[in-house]
Amino acid sequence: MKELSLHILDVAENGISAGADQVAIEVIEDRRQNRLTLVIADNGRGIPMDQVDRAIDPFYTSRTTRRVGMGLSLLNAAARQCDGHMWIDSDAGKGTRITAEFVYDHIDRAPVGDMAATMISLIMGSPGIDFEYRHEVDGREFVLNTREVKSALDGRQINDPEVFQYIMETLRTGENRLRQGG
Repeated sequence: MKELSLHILDVAENGISAGADQVAIEVIEDRRQNRLTLVIADNGRGIPMDQVDRAIDPFYTSRTTRRVGMGLSLLNAAARQCDGHMWIDSDAGKGTRITAEFVYDHIDRAPVGDMAATMISLIMGSPGIDFEYRHEVDGREFVLNTREVKSALDGRQINDPEVFQYIMETLRTGENRLRQGG
């Protein structure tokens, strides 16, 4: 995938397909330590212990709709290609946490990509799911929690066009401030 945000979108959608109603996404850019860390955690069905190691095999999937499951294997390959690694913490019935680390300045590391678009896709595509998004760059952070947004809506839906516009502007502004050092 050309951007890491597309890996994040894929893994988060897998969690939603696995019955999650809460998804937490973290992007931690630590240029001083030369590390980029992605964390996607959900409270879905989780992966049984005997299948965790097989989850990164591109020719294994627990889905019945197709015979391959490329998402985790591609993320694992992307991390390894950049002298990083990926690991899976999962507890059947409680959820899954995927962590991928990359050498930040590795020449083969894909850019983080458009996280605002990724989060909007997730939020608007699954309005019933609570998302917590945290993006940190060298200790500065931006956080968006849809549970907090929903509690402030006074009966409006999170996918209402005006709410959508507010969330999009909040995400774009937050991401721009991080990139500009604000």
